[in-house]
Amino acid sequence: MSIRRPELAALTLALLPAVLAAPAAGQTRIGPRSAAPDDARDVLYEDLKSEPRSTPVTRVVEASAPSVVFVETEALRSVPTVFGRTQRIQSGAGSGVVIHSGGYVVTNYHVVEGAQNIRVSFQGQPEPYPARLMSSVPEEDLALLLIEAPRRTRTAPRPSSGRGLPPTALEPVFPTVRLGTSADLMAGERVVAIGSPHGQAHSVSTGIISGLHRDVAVPTRRLQFSGLIQTDASINFGNSGGPLLNIHGELIGINTVMNTRAENIGFAIPVDRVRQVLEEELFPNALKVWLGVDVEERSGGLVVTRVWEGGPAASGEISEGDRIVSVGGHGVTSKESLDLQLIPLQPGAAVELALVSQGTPCEAKVETWDVLDGELFKDVGVAVDEQSFRGRRDTLLVVRHVRPDSPADDLGVLPGDLIPAMRPRTLGASPSLLISDRLSLKTLLDGLPQGTEIEVDAYRDANGDGSYDLDEQLKGVLVR
Repeated sequence: MSIRRPELAALTLALLPAVLAAPAAGQTRIGPRSAAPDDARDVLYEDLKSEPRSTPVTRVVEASAPSVVFVETEALRSVPTVFGRTQRIQSGAGSGVVIHSGGYVVTNYHVVEGAQNIRVSFQGQPEPYPARLMSSVPEEDLALLLIEAPRRTRTAPRPSSGRGLPPTALEPVFPTVRLGTSADLMAGERVVAIGSPHGQAHSVSTGIISGLHRDVAVPTRRLQFSGLIQTDASINFGNSGGPLLNIHGELIGINTVMNTRAENIGFAIPVDRVRQVLEEELFPNALKVWLGVDVEERSGGLVVTRVWEGGPAASGEISEGDRIVSVGGHGVTSKESLDLQLIPLQPGAAVELALVSQGTPCEAKVETWDVLDGELFKDVGVAVDEQSFRGRRDTLLVVRHVRPDSPADDLGVLPGDLIPAMRPRTLGASPSLLISDRLSLKTLLDGLPQGTEIEVDAYRDANGDGSYDLDEQLKGVLVR
């Protein structure tokens, strides 16, 4: 007898309950089924339902995961082929964590090294944001990114007068991680790592601190770390740059390396070291502008300790002792918060400062200078422009400002002077060094100790004909 497919399917469905209820082969059911075990299990299940599913770890993830980003990069790499070497775009990935609501992200330098394009995405938001590398410290394997999110506009409600206020630009506000400290960490303390191992974005792993103050060499990156946190929380490729959190949800480290020769051994840069690198190198290195003031953190806030004469703030009615309250409408209380408001600005931008001067609130507008100009102005007393001249491929430096009572002022340098070359007397009989841009001048000066005598070649357009000749050459010695 043959059975057609529809009839076979119907027969199978009819027999399925009996098959599931039948004892397994080789087993014999003794007596009728007892209801007691099922009843007991039902009671257990009801008891288990009363147990909270929320744990300290789930609460850490709920609080901290929104500030963690998945970092994707594209870099142009030289790769070998059968015909030699060629340039190809290679993709990379890692993690990062937002430390400031303006969109500043800390990650590992090796995650974004050489990247032409950087994108970051948040949990639950599939559309990534472009990001820009602001500064980095390769020897610390740390980098600072800025998320480039479009500003929204908000129209204020129409008042009773019937006239509306102009739209207000709203800066994007991103969720931030809470910074903890690594000074009181304990071996055995529970920790949580969040990252994107092997591209699995926003993955969570848990473990303990299994060691402190570890020194780790990474020959492939030519790095030598000291004082790292060792953890057995799973850290894999893609976790780099992500946060290591304590059970309070506070950032205690940035995950950076794993031991590929052992299981469950990973390392993180302690957050106190991260904070130090941010304040001393990442933030200052990211700055493009100079206000022309020195500031100091005091109990009353951020106080101006010096206004550089001839600098940008000197014309903005700012005085020594003034307290800076806000920059561009954003409150500042520390050097860190001041830097964060200045980092997005380009040289020449005018910025509004709210101040308290001798107990009286006031405002000042400062037109910022290029930060390199500021450093040269403080160091030797000149701010310069890079100017092209007919018949030359490179540029030369033309003095724009001279700081009173500075080494340049003592030498007699004036605005409009051309400075094509310098020779530190430490070089002996060596020829003068051509100086074509501000960075080369800054690099030269940074390599010299204070008090070094520098022979300066300069030209001054004495007859005002717009050209410089040997009859207008000036020579002198500048003491750094």
